Formats: sequence, C-alpha cells, structure tokens
Amino acid sequence: MRSGSLWCSVILDPSLPAPKVAYAIGKRSGSAVARNRIRRRLRPLMVANSSQLPRGYFLVGADAEAATKSATDLNSEVAQLVKRLRKVAENA
Repeated sequence: MRSGSLWCSVILDPSLPAPKVAYAIGKRSGSAVARNRIRRRLRPLMVANSSQLPRGYFLVGADAEAATKSATDLNSEVAQLVKRLRKVAENA
C-alpha cells in the first residue's frame, strides 16, 4: 500500500494489545544519515496516528523523496496512509 513517498505492508492481528510499527528505509533512500533522518521524522508522526491504526504489524518504508518533504507534506502522507490502512482493516 502506497501514499506518496511512503509504503506500508500490514499483517492484521486483533489479538495484539496495540499496533506494532517497524521501519524499513532502504539504501535507495540515501546515506545512513539520510535514512536515519527519515526514520526520525516518521516515528513521531506514526505515534501520533497510532490510535487510528487497527491492531496488527506494520512495516513502513519511504522513498528518497521523503527526505526532502516538508513536515506538513510528510504529515499529510502519513495521515493518508493511515486512512488507507483503516479501510483495508474494515474490509478484511
């Protein structure tokens, strides 16, 4: 599932007490410094939206362009991704 420069793989598991989120930022996204910067920017946005996530395991990744996105743009991409994940969970 994609939303702009972000993608996410999901395994729904209603037995979990809360959603579990991991990050996979590949070498295509730049140097280790750039990849860590993307991860540090995504983590608080996902935490802020975690109450809207269904219970399950989420692997979130980003393209290289995520490093150059403004905070507002990145936040809207995360919100759109969470919205799509909720629709998938409702249809499952």
